[in-house]
Amino acid sequence: MARESQNERQELPETDGTSAERDEPKPLPKKVEKNAADFLIQNRGKREEQQYSQAEKADNQKSWQRFIEPPQRQRAYHHFPHYFYAGFWIRAFAFLVDILCISLISSILLNGILSFVGLKAGGNLTPYGLLSLAIYLGYFVLMTKFTNGQTIGKMIFGIQVVCFKEENLSWATVLVREGACRFILKSGLGLIGYLPAAFTPTKQHLGDFLSDTSVVTLNSIKAYNGVKF
Repeated sequence: MARESQNERQELPETDGTSAERDEPKPLPKKVEKNAADFLIQNRGKREEQQYSQAEKADNQKSWQRFIEPPQRQRAYHHFPHYFYAGFWIRAFAFLVDILCISLISSILLNGILSFVGLKAGGNLTPYGLLSLAIYLGYFVLMTKFTNGQTIGKMIFGIQVVCFKEENLSWATVLVREGACRFILKSGLGLIGYLPAAFTPTKQHLGDFLSDTSVVTLNSIKAYNGVKF
């Protein structure tokens, strides 16, 4: 029995420390905790590597500007109830008074020029016709601008030109309405452009539509604002 126990001891395999080490669990790597400061430093370095030119910065600011700032709405002026706007016939009578004034001015100026220079009256393309056209358009442009929307005829009938986009009439508005549009409406088929003033709610003719204007009665405006007259 003693010999068998010795043989068993001899047959046992010899073990070294390597197998034990393999069986032991390896420790997990420690997690490196990142704080906010490390994150900012890391991203700051990335941003410094990517440099933008001044033109690129300006383009980026413009592209973001529409998201930052709300769209600006254009202010509206002189929007009144429909009965505040001057009707077709009162404007027609005011226009006839203006034509009489223009005829008087033209006769005085042109007769003086004709007698001094020796020009003869002629058609539209003659010097006489061009001077007549200049007096006609100049009367409406200058009177409307410097009286803020009135001519002699409009003063007599108590009406005034107003713009829906401007508090006071600008040169651009006056030149479009009283210059270009008045030239188109001067004669012939252009006179048809006055007819919409009889049917539209805001009493606008062709020149009013193109310049965004209309004509109001001053008495209605004064009553609306509580002004005694």
